[in-house]
Amino acid sequence: MSQSHGKRRTEQLDYIQSMLRQLRGMAEAERCDMLAYLIEMAYLEVSDIATNERRLRVGEDKRDSAA
Repeated sequence: MSQSHGKRRTEQLDYIQSMLRQLRGMAEAERCDMLAYLIEMAYLEVSDIATNERRLRVGEDKRDSAA
């Protein structure tokens, strides 16, 4: 994966996470507990994906600088 693609993907995941945070707050304000819960699960999933993407990019950066 190219660095620019990896950075763009991370930025998109961050945006998705931000939107989910806002949606969760809206669902909680409207007392839609199940909806808020499901949005929270999606929020946690994108958080895990973004964390793994960042770890992979750091690992690639370390290998590239060692070469």
